[in-house]
Amino acid sequence: MRSILIITLLSCFCAAYEAKVFSKCELARKLKTKGMDGYHGYSLANWVCMAQYESKFDTRAFNGRNTDGSKDYGIFQLNSRWWCKNSNQPSANACNKTCNKFLDDNIDDDITCAKRVVRDPNGMSAWVAWVKHCKGKNLSRYLAGCRL
Repeated sequence: MRSILIITLLSCFCAAYEAKVFSKCELARKLKTKGMDGYHGYSLANWVCMAQYESKFDTRAFNGRNTDGSKDYGIFQLNSRWWCKNSNQPSANACNKTCNKFLDDNIDDDITCAKRVVRDPNGMSAWVAWVKHCKGKNLSRYLAGCRL
């Protein structure tokens, strides 16, 4: 019984270790190094704004309450119906990833998938939070003080 408790506690610590909540500037720097500033016509501030409203910069953000039964994963809330595969429903899996890959602290694969999303005709309008909070707005505050 004691070994089960120890294993359970270690699992919790490992899961917490894999999670990361970025600061706005830390995320902006990471996205910039990955070529997101100006990618398909979207400024770095658009990406940071979108991530703020989708996940609050949390790599472990998860939304399992979509009306169509799909789920959203990670810092960019990538949807299981279109972008990744979970075991519960059919998916286009356009990013060729399992959805849980978007819940760790390595966001390189999340960024690659986000680039795939914006290459579709909807561009960043694929993210409802971007349309509602970022599109057409002054986004200078999302990079303010970041010294990029």
